[in-house]
Amino acid sequence: MHHPSALTSETRAMALEAMSDPTGLDVLVVGGGVTGAGIALDAATRGLRTGIIEMQDWASGTSARSSRLVHGGLRYLYQLDFPLVAEALKERGRLLHTIAPHLVTAQPFLWPLHTPVIERAYSAIGIGAYDALAAVGSRETGAAVPRQKHYGRAGVARLFPDVRPEGMRGAIRFYDARVDDARLVIDLVRTASGYGAYAASRTQLVEVTRGADGRVDGAVIEDLTSGEQRRVRASRVILATGVWTEETQALAGEQGLSVLASKGIHLLFPKDRIKGSTGLFLRTEKSVLFIIPWQRYWVIGTTDTPWDEPVRHPVPTSADIDYVLEHANAVLSSDLTRADIIGTYAGLRPLLQPTAAKGSSAKVSREHTVLEVAPGLISIAGGKLTTYRAMAQDAVDFALGPETSKELPSVTARTPLVGAEGYPAARRAFARVATERGWSDDLVDHLLSRYGSEVFELLRLIEEDPSLAEPIPSAPPYLRAEVAWAIRMEGALHLEDILMHRIRLDQEHRDRGVSALADIAEIAAPLLGWDAATAQAEQQNWRDQVAAEQAAEATDNDAAAARARLQAPDLIPVHVPIP
Repeated sequence: MHHPSALTSETRAMALEAMSDPTGLDVLVVGGGVTGAGIALDAATRGLRTGIIEMQDWASGTSARSSRLVHGGLRYLYQLDFPLVAEALKERGRLLHTIAPHLVTAQPFLWPLHTPVIERAYSAIGIGAYDALAAVGSRETGAAVPRQKHYGRAGVARLFPDVRPEGMRGAIRFYDARVDDARLVIDLVRTASGYGAYAASRTQLVEVTRGADGRVDGAVIEDLTSGEQRRVRASRVILATGVWTEETQALAGEQGLSVLASKGIHLLFPKDRIKGSTGLFLRTEKSVLFIIPWQRYWVIGTTDTPWDEPVRHPVPTSADIDYVLEHANAVLSSDLTRADIIGTYAGLRPLLQPTAAKGSSAKVSREHTVLEVAPGLISIAGGKLTTYRAMAQDAVDFALGPETSKELPSVTARTPLVGAEGYPAARRAFARVATERGWSDDLVDHLLSRYGSEVFELLRLIEEDPSLAEPIPSAPPYLRAEVAWAIRMEGALHLEDILMHRIRLDQEHRDRGVSALADIAEIAAPLLGWDAATAQAEQQNWRDQVAAEQAAEATDNDAAAARARLQAPDLIPVHVPIP
C-alpha cells in the first residue's frame, strides 16, 4: 500500500537519494520537531523543493514531552500581552477546525478562585478577554469553544469531586484544547511528504557548506543507520533545532541565536484515581500546574527548572516527582502517591535568550525569533507548540524575502493534515462500521482521535490481514493494526520509535512498555525485515533504556539523574556533542 503521505524505510532511502541530487533543494530544514515539521509543510505547500532531516526519530526532543496543550496562554493575560494570546487563540481555532480536528480536542478547565468578590471579578475579566479574543479568532476558523461559566463551591464539587473544598470558594470554567504532541509532528511530516517534501529521520547535519562567495549553499548530512555521508545542495538551510540551536549554528562557525534549556516534568495517573470531569489550571511559585484528563489517564505537570546537563535525555529526579505530587495533593483530596504513578517524562523548553547578533537581520516576535545567521542560513527558536504554524510561516517568509513570499504566500492556515479531510463524515460512517465489528465506544474514540478519516485506510490493513483486528495482548487499548500502521505509514524504524512516539507505552505503562516488547516485536519484525537477533537486540536496548530511566528517577539531582540515564547506550548513536 504505497500512499503519497506514507513514511517508510523505503521512502526514507528515496528521500536521501533525492536530497543529494545535484539539482538541489530550495529549502533544507534541519530538525524534526513541531517547528521543523511545520516549516517543511509550509515550504512544500508553497511549491518549494523541500527536504527535512532529523537526527533521531520524528518528535524525539521537546515536541513529544510537552504538556500536550493547544492553548492561548491564559497566564499571559495577567501580563497584559493581548497580541500574544490573540495569535495563539487564532492558531488554536485553526487546529480545532481545519488543520487537525481529529488530533486536537476542546478541553474544559477550572480556574480556581480562593478569595471572594475581587478575585472573581478580575479573573472573570481576564477569562472574558480570553473568550473575546477566541471569538475574534474563530470568525475566520468557525471553531468556537463554549464561553466561561462561573461556579460556587457546590458547582465545583459536582464537576470535580476530588478538589479539596478548603480554600477554594468557587471556580471559572473555561476551554482550551489538548493534543497528542508526537502524533501532531508525525502527521505534519507525513502531510509535507504527501505534498512532495523529502523526509529522512535518523539523519544528522554534520557540516554546513558554503560557495565561493561565502553564502551557505547546503550541507553534508550523515545517514546514521549506515554511516554514509551525502552532500545536499540547498539555496537556503533553515535550522529548527530547539535546545540544539547553538550546536547546529556552530557547525556553520556562527553564533546566532542563544537558547537556555528549562526542564518541565509530567506525571501520569490512572483515570479512575482522580474523580473529576474537567481539567484544573493552577499557578505555583515556579510555574503553572495543569491537571489534564485524557481518555485513559490524567497528565499532571509542569515544573520549570534550569537544566545544565546534556540535552539528549532529560529525566525527572525523585525531587521533581515529589514536587508535582505535593502540589497536586495540595488541591486534590485523591492523596496521590508514587505507587499511583503510571508514567513520567521530562522535556526541555528552549528559552530564547536576548541575543546581540550584530549586523544580522532578524524577525523578532513576542515569543520566537527568526535570524539570518549567515547568508543563506536561517535559524528559528523560541515559541511554543500552539503557535508552530505561525512560526513556520515566519521562517519561510523570512527565508524567501518580502517579494517572493508575497508571490508565494503561506497556505497552511487552510491546509488539513492527513486524517483531517472529511473527518466529520468519517466519524459517522466509522461508527456504523465499528458497530458491525462489535467494537466498543472507547475503541472507536481511541481510533478516531488518532487516525481521523484515515481509520478507513487502517481498516484496509485489517482486511489484508484479519489478525491485525485483535488487541495487542499486553496493551489491549491498542489494536495490532496500529503497530503495522506505525511502520507502514508513520515512519517507525525501531521498537523505541513505536513505544515513544506512536503507541506511547513509554508514558502510559508502569513498566514503560517492557511487557509489550515481545508482542510488538512479533508484528514489527517481518514488516521491518528483522532476523531473530535484530529483534532481540531491539528489545534488549529498550530494557536497558528503561532500567536507566528508573535509576535516574531514584536520584535527587539533575547531574546524578543524567549520569544514570546516559548509562544506557543509544540504539542509533548520534554525534554528541556536535563539534
